[in-house]
Amino acid sequence: MQDTTEKQPTGYALIQSYLRTLDGSPGVYRMLDAESRVLYVGKARNLKARVSNYSRPSPQHSARIARMIRETASMMFLTTRTETEALLLEQNLIKQLKPRYNVLLRDDKSFPNILVTKDHAFPQIKKHRGAKKETGDYYGPFAGAGAVNRTLNQLQKAFLLRNCTDSMFESRTRPCLLYQIKRCSGPCTGMISEADYASSVSDAERFLKGRSTEVQGALAKQMEEAAEAMEFERAAALRDRIRALTNVQSAQGINPQGVAEADIIALHMEGGQACVQVFFIRAHQNWGNHDYYPRIAGDEDPSEVMEAFIGQFYSSREPAPLLLLSHGLDNPELMEQALSDTLGRKVAVSVPQRGEKAELVGGALRNAKESLARKMSESATQAKLLRGLAEALDLEEPPRRVEVYDNSHIMGTNAVGAMIVAGPEGFEKSQYRKFNIKGEGYTAGDDFAMMKEVLNRRFARLLKEDPDRESPAWPDLLIIDGGAGQVSAVAEIMRDLGVEDIAMVGVAKGEDRDAGKEEFYRTGKRPFALPHNDPVLYFVQRMRDEAHRFVIGTHRAKRAKSMSANPLDEIPGVGATRKRALLQHFGSAKAVSRAGLSDLKAAPGISETLAEAIYGHFNERG
Repeated sequence: MQDTTEKQPTGYALIQSYLRTLDGSPGVYRMLDAESRVLYVGKARNLKARVSNYSRPSPQHSARIARMIRETASMMFLTTRTETEALLLEQNLIKQLKPRYNVLLRDDKSFPNILVTKDHAFPQIKKHRGAKKETGDYYGPFAGAGAVNRTLNQLQKAFLLRNCTDSMFESRTRPCLLYQIKRCSGPCTGMISEADYASSVSDAERFLKGRSTEVQGALAKQMEEAAEAMEFERAAALRDRIRALTNVQSAQGINPQGVAEADIIALHMEGGQACVQVFFIRAHQNWGNHDYYPRIAGDEDPSEVMEAFIGQFYSSREPAPLLLLSHGLDNPELMEQALSDTLGRKVAVSVPQRGEKAELVGGALRNAKESLARKMSESATQAKLLRGLAEALDLEEPPRRVEVYDNSHIMGTNAVGAMIVAGPEGFEKSQYRKFNIKGEGYTAGDDFAMMKEVLNRRFARLLKEDPDRESPAWPDLLIIDGGAGQVSAVAEIMRDLGVEDIAMVGVAKGEDRDAGKEEFYRTGKRPFALPHNDPVLYFVQRMRDEAHRFVIGTHRAKRAKSMSANPLDEIPGVGATRKRALLQHFGSAKAVSRAGLSDLKAAPGISETLAEAIYGHFNERG
């Protein structure tokens, strides 16, 4: 019997069918496959003209584009008022949908800033990441936590500004250790006047704004005056502060005189991979650099990769007034307009050819080349290790995603679980996850039950979000810290979840608990060991140690938080001032919790209503 079902057109024929209804409006188009998965997102000043380029074979189409056209089973269109709007919408959709054939920026973390608060008589200086909701002046971005921590460390030495929280500031009765080691001027206990502290804050902000020579000159003059007055201790302190400022500048390496504020972006492509280096120049100072490895097919033009990177990078970040690029864009005016409209101020894009700006871009380009060379070397080694791991565990092919699980607790308290991820790129720290173990329905400290809770939460969420397993978030291999008992328990958990086709292995140390004598356990198979000098064994040890490091760090942070928690903080109406009054009157939070209602009413600054609230709070606690 002949099949009379009409076959739906795909590829060139499908795209041609859309041309009849398209006009010359600007907008964004999406190309989807037979299962409605987005293959590609693009923008156009003229949708009809742009889509017509895909409607017939062309020698200008790369193998990637030709393959994408063949897979296209439907298209979606959204018109915009301007090409600028189309560009912004395109980059947002790429970040959201992660299409297979687009250049994709995979690292989307935010950058830290230095915040000088302005809602207190004695402003605090601290690291800040995220939305700028606190009142104060922000300086940044810095390329990473290391860069901002080094700068803060030296600024504390130079200007002696506090970094403690307001509640800690209010509760101090004597200076803390930072005052003793000359990292703080002790404003919490009146060791410095409000006017003198404000002067130090002003000096710190002038330095952060690039007026470092002016600040250092003023400090040098004060040091000379102190020496002439034979105030040698004060002169030595000023000398140390000048040295601290010099250390900040020397650590920055690059301190351009002709570029006050710019982002330097350099791209290097080789072997089907790309590296983008971004340097942040603020106040004539280098505030660090960061490398990115966008996903590319390898046949894109540098201008295409650069445009995609800039669009996605600045969709959630604030650009500098000047972007210095190693490669030009096809339409730099469009990118300038899009960034300027989003930010509300002028942003210029330039590819410098000579002078200091060209030297800065050249330095960033050298960094990009070196970073990509290192990554390609590491990737080759990583691929070899994954092949060796697959061979050792009888896997059909090297795993693309390995998840390693561990948990930590002390006598069942502050229990946490952790998952680290490794793959062809090495450790994928953006994929790490921690689990605060709730411990409901089982005995505290039950390792099997804790692992069950972690895996249940992990895979129940995966099954809910991606039941068809199309996402790269699904692992190919699970590594469990433990022996036959743990592997058996995990296998039972996975069976209950209906996920039985993911390979797993337990790694346990030998009888004498020595590293190098690990035994590997798999369901239904005899345990085995690898030679002590086998690179695959070292690889597994590194992954297990990384999981252990991550879970121990998470556990310690949780334990420290619980130890430093003050029960008075949980009572509505008890702020820093009243908490300080209660602690001074009763001596400790425990004494407050044991106090009678009449004693609480007698405490200075505590009203009858608040005393009843405090008494009721602890009385309810039992």
